[in-house]
Amino acid sequence: MLEKAFTGSRLYWAFLAVLVCLIGLGACCYLWQFYVGLGLTGLSRDVPWGLYIAQFTFLVGVAASAVMVVLPYYLHDYRAFGRVVVLGEFLAIAAVTMCQLFIFVDMGQPRRLINALLHPTPNSIIFWDIVALGGYLALNVVITRVTFGAEGKGVAPPWWIKPVIILSIPWAFSIHTVTAMLYSGLGARPFWLSAIMTPRCLASAFSAGPALLILLCLLVRKLGRYDVGQAAISKLGEIITYAMIGNVFFWGLELFTALYSAIPEHVHHFEYLFFGLEGKSRLILFSWTSQILAVVALALLIVPAVRRIEPLLVIACIAVVGSIWLDKGLGMVVAGFVPSPLGHVTEYWPTLPELAISAGIYAIGALIVTLFYKMAIA
Repeated sequence: MLEKAFTGSRLYWAFLAVLVCLIGLGACCYLWQFYVGLGLTGLSRDVPWGLYIAQFTFLVGVAASAVMVVLPYYLHDYRAFGRVVVLGEFLAIAAVTMCQLFIFVDMGQPRRLINALLHPTPNSIIFWDIVALGGYLALNVVITRVTFGAEGKGVAPPWWIKPVIILSIPWAFSIHTVTAMLYSGLGARPFWLSAIMTPRCLASAFSAGPALLILLCLLVRKLGRYDVGQAAISKLGEIITYAMIGNVFFWGLELFTALYSAIPEHVHHFEYLFFGLEGKSRLILFSWTSQILAVVALALLIVPAVRRIEPLLVIACIAVVGSIWLDKGLGMVVAGFVPSPLGHVTEYWPTLPELAISAGIYAIGALIVTLFYKMAIA
């Protein structure tokens, strides 16, 4: 089936060429970063996590969201997801791969990564994050290879794959749960020190992931003539609606707790995001844009009749992905460090090499999705 991925129109090959160029540019910038060090980035002692870890956090949610199609199809026999489930699993593989690459480029000495495997520390959340991500990637690779291979041969998949699929469902929840615990377990960071951080991350994941999957399904239908069915699209839209309501509700609870308690250590982070702090205001535009997009998305999604209009559904899905990317992919991570525990306001902004490396990693994910979807369509 792999040969199917290397046949296509000139437009297809031009798109692959663009992705390869972005990957090459990102690789060159990473070699530069490896030689110079993380001083090439916009990171500092006060803000040690930036664009790389923020993208990791966002993409973990995209990877975990595959459970939203896997669980109904395999556990509840919801047959409408029959043609979309493999697309969701392929998207999860690409997302987990990008997650691991973002962690890799964020490490100042990536050669030390082997120490996490040679000298495991079970009392460390990072150790369990490595286990969760690696295990989830392995599960999805096995599941897609076995089920996709059986589909191609026109035979039923082997009996032992069903327990593996069932195991992948709680594992999907675990990867974002552990990631959220990385933040909520840091006592010196009031912005993250919240028991609701994990459900908030899961709600945002189950909003952005299915929204991105809908956009990809509609794109595949237009370019590849592979229709997953209107029932699947409608059900995914319904899932996004409920998850987005939960995401906005949880965010509102965080805001209420901080503002009503009026504890300065909690209020300052929100103040920096939406109004600026001590003259530093780089994230104001992004924070307000995220909230406006969330309102637009809910306005389009919450009424079923409106949600069924495909152009409006597309706009709603773009708004969901944009809102959550701006929130988790930039604001949530950076704002946790501003101000610092000592009250210092040190702003962060990604440098051009950081952006190029990030674009290269996203190009790798897009290449994986493109090749896998091409095989699925064939």
